[in-house]
Amino acid sequence: MQFESSRTAEQGEPPTVGTLAIVGRPNVGKSTLFNRLVGSRRAIVGDEPGITRDRIYGDVEWIGKKFRVVDTGGIVPDDPRLIPAEIFRQARVALEEADVIVLVVDGRTELASPDIDLARLLLRTGKPLLLAVNKADTPQLEPYAQEFRRLGIKELFPISAENGNGIAELLEHVLSVMPKREATVEEATPPREESAPEIGEEEAEVQRETRVAIIGRPNVGKSTLLNALTGTSRAIVSPIAGTTRDAVDELIERDGQQYRFIDTAGIRRKGKTELMAEKLSVVMARKHLEGADVALMLIDAVEGVTASDATIAGYAHESGRSVIIVINKWDLVSTPASANTALAGDPTRKTDKRTDGKPPADRHVYEEQVRRHLKFLSYAPVVFVSATTGRNLDKVFSTLELVARERRKRIGTGEMNRFLSKVDFERASVPIAKRVKILYMTQAGVSPPTFILFTDRAVKLHFSYQRFLENQIRAAFGFVGTPIWIKNRARNDKK
Repeated sequence: MQFESSRTAEQGEPPTVGTLAIVGRPNVGKSTLFNRLVGSRRAIVGDEPGITRDRIYGDVEWIGKKFRVVDTGGIVPDDPRLIPAEIFRQARVALEEADVIVLVVDGRTELASPDIDLARLLLRTGKPLLLAVNKADTPQLEPYAQEFRRLGIKELFPISAENGNGIAELLEHVLSVMPKREATVEEATPPREESAPEIGEEEAEVQRETRVAIIGRPNVGKSTLLNALTGTSRAIVSPIAGTTRDAVDELIERDGQQYRFIDTAGIRRKGKTELMAEKLSVVMARKHLEGADVALMLIDAVEGVTASDATIAGYAHESGRSVIIVINKWDLVSTPASANTALAGDPTRKTDKRTDGKPPADRHVYEEQVRRHLKFLSYAPVVFVSATTGRNLDKVFSTLELVARERRKRIGTGEMNRFLSKVDFERASVPIAKRVKILYMTQAGVSPPTFILFTDRAVKLHFSYQRFLENQIRAAFGFVGTPIWIKNRARNDKK
């Protein structure tokens, strides 16, 4: 059962009428319900409790109205452990944002004390509260849902998030109790008549937002960097590797540019993942990487570049994402032990201390080592930051703006062929049998920049030829931070 809006294309985009928060204790089916409402596998679902940790947002359209829905991690009030406490903190943010709250319980289990404690907490918010008794997959199970009326929540709905039973009734009631809000000037303005878009208009609209995936191994500081770049506590941060499972995203605007930052789960080899949730999170992380424009490849400055870092960077390179190499925790290796003593009595100086007694790392030497290990990312800029202290984050934004612009740059065919006529291909170390004559060249696409060579015969370009030409293109036109794809086609090839 999929939920689609009853609006037509002529009616335009419906205004957002409010926010619905889905809450409940672990493993009651909240993420399954969330995925059912948004119509996609946005949140990871599994039998293991506590899979969802951060807040996950989506949009729902129902009977011509649109509202936001937020999935929260399983709440166990008063649990003193770090991860449950952070999940509870994230859920409280969702409750503050919400206009309507749905408490989800497992209809196939006995009423539990965490359900009672959570219901009391939610009733004190004073917001419209609905009770969804999940896993009522057949009509025979629906009478058992009445047992949960002891929670004191008046509006009760037996549902099956898995097969869609009862979801329509739940949604209709959500909209009926959603507090009315006055439409903004933008929403009150009727949609303009559709007309054929100008050339490039649709592309310009798409380019308004740059999607930035933060990728890397577990525990290199991805969630800390997301929070630092967005100025929020959007993602849970802990010293426990693998804390982030679902991709967490946040949209911000800076200097007229919109950036959607996506914090992905730490990627590691399949053999290193044991829990099903971890395996799924790795798959989802790669999926979100492929949907991004730019990847911030995070490397732990203390540990240096590892084989896993090279593998993850390879994913980004092969998928055509633009890449910025971000050396995080730079403050931990760039502050000498002697400086720590001098700074210890000054509370205004915020810096992490290097306590191993080693001399501070040299940035240029460190970058050379990174380049040596990640030769295939020679086009990617390197930025040294500290996500914890906020050091050099402005450099991340300025580099992002540059790389996003370079990724979308287009060179005219005339200019490309003038460039081509000046290239000395005799310098390319290519075997005679593999050489081809390039008749002309054109840029066929952007994001990433893609070039087509029209040659005198249909042979695959030798890798040395391709690498030489790519280096010449970069020397002439830049394309900082983005891979360049080169394809060749014989002049008589009609494909």
